Amino acid sequence: MTTERLNGSAAELAAIYRKISWRVLPLMLVCYFFAYLDRINIGFAKLQMQQDIGISDAVYGLAAGIFFLGYVMFEVPSNLLLVKVGARKTMSRILVLWGLTSAAMLFVRDAQTFYILRFMLGVFEAGFAPGMIFYLTYWYSSSRMAGALAVLMLVGPLGGTLGGPVSTWIMTAFEGSHGMHGWQWMFLLEGLPCVVLGVFAYFFLVDKPADARWLSEREKKLLAADIVQPETSHSSFLTVLKDPRVYVMAFSYFCFICGIYTISFWLPTMIKNAGIVDVMQIGLYSAIPYLVGGVVMLLLARSSDRLRERRWHVALAALAAALALGLAALVPDNFVLFMVCMSVATAGIWAAYTVFWAMPSEYLKGQAAAGGIALINSIGLLGGFFSPSLIGWAKTTYGSLNAGLYVMVGLLVLGSIAVVLNKRVMPVLPPLSRKPARG
Repeated sequence: MTTERLNGSAAELAAIYRKISWRVLPLMLVCYFFAYLDRINIGFAKLQMQQDIGISDAVYGLAAGIFFLGYVMFEVPSNLLLVKVGARKTMSRILVLWGLTSAAMLFVRDAQTFYILRFMLGVFEAGFAPGMIFYLTYWYSSSRMAGALAVLMLVGPLGGTLGGPVSTWIMTAFEGSHGMHGWQWMFLLEGLPCVVLGVFAYFFLVDKPADARWLSEREKKLLAADIVQPETSHSSFLTVLKDPRVYVMAFSYFCFICGIYTISFWLPTMIKNAGIVDVMQIGLYSAIPYLVGGVVMLLLARSSDRLRERRWHVALAALAAALALGLAALVPDNFVLFMVCMSVATAGIWAAYTVFWAMPSEYLKGQAAAGGIALINSIGLLGGFFSPSLIGWAKTTYGSLNAGLYVMVGLLVLGSIAVVLNKRVMPVLPPLSRKPARG
């Protein structure tokens, strides 16, 4: 078949990508939903377990953050292993092990067991998020990456929207059942589905488009031609380690992660401090910022793909989040204004986070991308340890979250500046053609 005859129309390519999206993204979305839920559900568990096991805000903050130490230690090896053994085995192994560990959180009795299980949860989940991002580079061209990532990253707002009401309902409805507290039931019922998903992923996922029986040979060839791997200066993971632009991206990501997990781990407590004491009401109110965030991140990702622009989309969204988070800290007594500010902050930071991942996905190509994406994620996820630990310490020391929140505001501003200054990361992307190709 000649090259000319391999040129498919825009409509034919769009049909191929639709088929891929319906086949690949739903499972990834469900798995990532439980991954995100298992990270943040201790924010809701805290409303009960803090008194039950007798821990301070500082202990809670450290335990919330220690997850990321385990994650960071094993993330790069996990992603490099994915290239060798494939996504199917890697994702299945991660899902089963983290599901069992998340369910085991019901056995927490003191600070020590809290620390150990949160650390092990990070170890077993290590590599899942960057593994998925790298996996998508097999299936989507650069011009479609932000849109695909937006669907996947919708998990964050979706997890916040559904996770709050579901988690607090479990905690309320199952309190005292079979001698267990509501928070113990929450960990059990939200952890075990991951084990089932791990088994399902082993039989359902395919490692690469070439292995997909649901794509025809022509579709595979058209897809391979559309996902052109441009020339890159990174021939191996070692060259990625020497690239300063990778570390600038990692710093920006660190700042954004600080913002995301500030909201994820402390939003229920902030709503409680604003005067809402009923657990179910806290869960329902916590869903509002994430619902707004889901809509905004999809719109911003589509705008980024359409305009072929990443840096300013990320930077301006992060700046908006910083301003809104700072204002939220000043108006806890005005609940309506507080919720508006938290909704803007959540929307801004999740939109910045989503579009950001299109940047390393376009800058890093080939096998080096697996380690490079994991490296950026590993460094950035240290923010998941830093932000809850700092805010927990500030709450215990000063009796207020505000000191820690203002540090997070400053980091979001620094992260947006770093994205703008890191110009050479983004290749020159031609505008998307709306005319169908001949052939």
